[in-house]
Amino acid sequence: QVHLVESGGGLVQAGGSLRLSCAVSGRTFSMYAMGWFRQAPGKEREFVAAISGSGGSTRYADSVKGRFTISRDNAKNTVYLQMNSLKPEDTAVYYCARGRVGPTINPGGYDYWGQGTQVTVSS
Repeated sequence: QVHLVESGGGLVQAGGSLRLSCAVSGRTFSMYAMGWFRQAPGKEREFVAAISGSGGSTRYADSVKGRFTISRDNAKNTVYLQMNSLKPEDTAVYYCARGRVGPTINPGGYDYWGQGTQVTVSS
């Protein structure tokens, strides 16, 4: 029904930048908040960033605040995560998700998830 496809991951040196994209199917994209989560091996999935349907409200995990920026282009049904000043601790699989209500940090507030894209940051 609803499909989310992440892209833009890869290998980058510490201090470098990457931009992740998430393409979402359907014609009601602007009605939903969107979020980014990440999961490292042996760790629980953690919240990274979220944005409201209009793009007017955003929230970030403390670990990425000031370094990452979430944005969206509703005309293209796409949400982005610009990642600057990357650290080895940012290494994880990054997942895009569609929100049921607003830009919450709770993964239970999201109803559809992408398959993820790998981000690896070398020291």
